Amino acid sequence: MTPFSDLAAAAYCPRQLYYRRREDDRRVPDEVRERIDLAFRYPELVDASDAVLRRLPIRRSPAAYRRNLVRLRERDVYDRLVAPAAERAFHAGRDCHGIVHKVLAGVDDGPPVPVICSPGEPPERGVWEHQSVRAVAAAKALAWERERRVPRALVEYPTVGVLRSVRLTTRRKATYRRALRAARAIDGPPARVDDARCSGCTYRETCGTGRRSLRSLLG
Repeated sequence: MTPFSDLAAAAYCPRQLYYRRREDDRRVPDEVRERIDLAFRYPELVDASDAVLRRLPIRRSPAAYRRNLVRLRERDVYDRLVAPAAERAFHAGRDCHGIVHKVLAGVDDGPPVPVICSPGEPPERGVWEHQSVRAVAAAKALAWERERRVPRALVEYPTVGVLRSVRLTTRRKATYRRALRAARAIDGPPARVDDARCSGCTYRETCGTGRRSLRSLLG
């Protein structure tokens, strides 16, 4: 089976996944863990002082962060979000497996809702494509285990205090399947992506993106 992280990487940049596999790099950096940990502290952070919030890896001013958490607290899902049925649990489906940061109990015996936490910034609307792929993978794994349909997942951005819903639409499931095929097909370095995604990539120097000559770019 394919790990959730490999699927997300394949959707983001297959070449990055190639280098990650080659170096057997499965570690989660400490700074990423610290950002995700914020998702389990909302009740204390919503009333925290500016001094406390400034010591945390949040991506908004203390006042803006508190406002986001207040808005989040007003959502119907909030009570289940801060007291999930399961936390950081491993789930395996037919094709993929990985850690789901939270699993929320369904309402009125409805389906459970998996939650994936992202350490970064959300887009203006919705979620980034690679996060959508990971969320769909989590929903599919949970559905396989529970033997019931799981029609949506959530992506949480705890450094911002924002929560986005991901419905398993036909388009999103097709994107997930493309990422799964791409992850399974890698047996050598895929083509470079060569865009803004490269600037923060750990493997940029190894990959060589951004260092090609004008002559090579012009063919």
